[in-house]
This record gives sequence, C-alpha cells and structure tokens, in this order.
Amino acid sequence: MPKDDTKGITVKKDQNFSEWYTQVVQKADLADIRFGIQGFIVHKPWGFMIIKKIYDYLEKEVELQGHLPYLFPIAVKEADLKKEKEHAEFSPEVFWVESAGSKKMEERFALRPTGEAQIYPIYSLWFRSHNELPFKGYQSRINVYRNEMVTRPFLRGREFCFFETHDVFNTHEEALAQIKDDLKTCETVIQNKLKIPFFYFKRPEWDKFKGADATYTPDTLMPDGKRNQLASTHDLGTNFAKAYDIQVLGKDEKKHHVYQTCFGPGIWRSMAALIGIHGDDQGLVLPFDVSPIQIVIVPVTFADKPQATEKIVKLGQQLETQLQKAGYRVKFDNGPDSPGTKYNHWELHGTPLRLELGPKEVEQNACSLVRRTERKRISVALADVEKEIKKHAETLDKDIEKKAETYFKDNTRSADTLTDLKKTLQQHRGFVKAPYCSMQKDGESCSDKLQKETEGAVVCGTLYPKEEKAKAGQKCILCDKTAQHLVYIAKTY
Repeated sequence: MPKDDTKGITVKKDQNFSEWYTQVVQKADLADIRFGIQGFIVHKPWGFMIIKKIYDYLEKEVELQGHLPYLFPIAVKEADLKKEKEHAEFSPEVFWVESAGSKKMEERFALRPTGEAQIYPIYSLWFRSHNELPFKGYQSRINVYRNEMVTRPFLRGREFCFFETHDVFNTHEEALAQIKDDLKTCETVIQNKLKIPFFYFKRPEWDKFKGADATYTPDTLMPDGKRNQLASTHDLGTNFAKAYDIQVLGKDEKKHHVYQTCFGPGIWRSMAALIGIHGDDQGLVLPFDVSPIQIVIVPVTFADKPQATEKIVKLGQQLETQLQKAGYRVKFDNGPDSPGTKYNHWELHGTPLRLELGPKEVEQNACSLVRRTERKRISVALADVEKEIKKHAETLDKDIEKKAETYFKDNTRSADTLTDLKKTLQQHRGFVKAPYCSMQKDGESCSDKLQKETEGAVVCGTLYPKEEKAKAGQKCILCDKTAQHLVYIAKTY
C-alpha cells in the first residue's frame, strides 16, 4: 500500500482520546470499520498479526499448565443455553439461526456467545471416573457473537476474537489453584509480554459471571479514564456440573458432581489496551516481540548520486538478509516514497527499531539506529549491529514498561464521600478507592445508586488476593451502613 504522510494522526492523544483511538485503529491498518454491519469489523493484516501474537502467548502458557486444544462448533442448542438458570440470562444477547434458505429450521440454534453451553453437555459424556480428572481444555482463534448495542473496535463488538479454557476437577481446592494459575497467565502474557499494567479484582456478587460462585478480573485504565476489563476467570463450583449432569465415580464408589473453572483472556481488550496505553501522538508503540515487523531498514538515497544509491541498496539488502537469519522480522523498505514519508509510516505502525542507510553511513560502514520510544539517531557500526539491536530492543521494552507503570500508578485516587467521588471522577478520570458497605447481594442497591449519581461509574471490585479492608468507623460512600470493604470505582466500557 502506498504511504502518504498527510495521513498521520491529526489529534493529540491527551486532548481527544476518542478521536485519536479511532484514527490509530484505521490509519495504522489495524481494522477496517466499513464492513457495513454494526459491530462487525475487518481485521487488517497489521492488526491481525498482532492478535496472532497474543494468541501465541496464551496458547503457550496454558499448554505449559497441561491444557489440551479442541474445537467445538459455532452452534449452541437452545435447550443447552437455558440449562443453567443464571447463565440463561445470556439468551437475550445471542444471535439465533432460525432458517436455512427459505426453510425454517426444525430447531433453531444460537451462535456461540461463550463456550459453556456447548462444551459442558459434551463433558457430561466424556468423564465417568475420578481417575480421568483433572481435565484441562481450551479453544483458541475462535469468534463469539453477542448483540452489543454500543460497539467500538477492540472494545465491544457483535463478533469478536475469543480464547477460553474450561477445566474439570475432583475437588474445589484444585479449582481454586487453577484460578491462581489463570491469574499467573495474565501476569505472564498481559503484563510481562504486552507491558500492560493492571489490578486484580474480585468482582461483587451482583456483577460476577452468570452461574459462577466467584469471578476474578485483571482491570487496567484507558487514557479516557475508563476501566478496561482485560480478562476474567471464574470459580464455577458445581453449578454447571449440576445443570449439565457432569458426574464422576469417586474413590468412595459414589457419584459426585465435578468442580469447574473457566478462563477468558480478552484478545480484543488486550489489543485495545496495547493501542491506548502505549500509543503516542505519532501512532502505535509496540513491544519488540509483539510487532509484526521488528526492524525496518530505510535507505536514504539521492537521484544525482547513482553510484552511492547502488551501494546503499546492496548494503540494505545484505543487512536485511543478515538480520532475518539472526531471527528478526525485518523489512528493507526500498519503495518509491521519500525517507520522511517512510519514517512517518513506520512510526504510525509502531515499528520498534529503524535503521537508516545513507551515503555517510556507507562510507563509515555503519547505520543510524532510531528507537521508536526515543526517536534519537544513534550511529552503530555494522560489525556491531546485532549486538546493538539486542540492547536497544531491551531498552525499548523497558521504556514502554516504565512509561505504562508510571501512567497506571498515577491514576488511582481516594474518596470518602459521594461528593468527593463525583468530583474526582470528573477531574481525575481513573480508579477511585472508596469505602463500601457489602460485596454481597445487599450491596447492589448502592451500586445502582452509584451508577445514577455518577452517570455510569461501577464498583470494579476489591483487590485480590490481598483485600484492603475499610478502616474502623468508615461509612459506605453511598449509605450510612458501616463500610466492610475498600472498593475500586471507575467509569467502564
């Protein structure tokens, strides 16, 4: 595709994040929103290569924990969708297939909104003995479908990329251990690989996954101050096992319902955080291993110096081959556009390192290296180029990580009154820590009041695994009851 330096980002990220985000998604070739049906987007090559990386990371981690891959159909039987009473609340959100051609289906079915209702009926056929457990399975590189009324690329859609694990255990203790492993997966992939900071929360009783005993989420903050839930892991207890009749013969020769967990790291949501948190006014900023192209080589040539141009091109091709053999994803950009246009193009796309080759560099048997996070030229001898690339790749990742951690650390405030909370949410636009009455069902009325009073803020939850308790004498920020918890509150997507 031709490069056009007039197509750069035209707004400042800190002045109009919404428009900035929209421009980056489109201009950095992440998605095409012109498909014509609300909530359905085209994943463009650059964006989808990043998404494939996220899938790669997750698959590696869960397989190290013993998860086995499988693939279920996209269809979900209506009867199965309604078996678990709370989970059946998904029904209004699903897409139904009711006819094939001009003929009405004998039995309509839903497009998968999530995997429980299609996987667990089969689990009831697979497992008979406690000796067959634990079993850990996962589906990857699939899409799910929900009738979202408000949509935005990588934040909410009617069709979106999905990853899910579904695990079966003999004991609740094993299930709880898996919950901790799921959170470690989030740490390894989202925090360490993608450089996205977050808090772990235990969700309120009224806002947990439908049908679960408990839900845990890693949540981050987008630059508009809204909470982005990056994943969720659920302690299902025996609720789904009872609904779908998943029983095994125990050591005591009696039948027992199994314990289950499910884990859904957000592919889209991680992508949105990657864009929003790391990006700058020039476009994307990508960690070195995440970027589809890690190093771009740009020749700086002159029409009136054909001999120098020939040497530059030859050297660029040799350098591209050398670095590819060293295991890097490299592109020698010898297209017709000007060097400046190429610089802008690759910065917009978040390419971590740029090597420049001009007449001066050829004479000195060197290249100029530019790091995406600093944009300062450094002269590097070609003999040392691989060593320097490794060093600057590590520095770039540290730059990204440090900037993200500073941003996240500075975006939590405290409030003791509703007036302070509302003022802080307006001015600060981040997490607000506040005393709260109860995380059980009796706290839901305060949650409803919170949303009305703040035009949409929600209780994200309490910190996990070490909850912060309210101080003696503190009252709930929304009622006169004694506060039992310190909760984190934020606007949300």
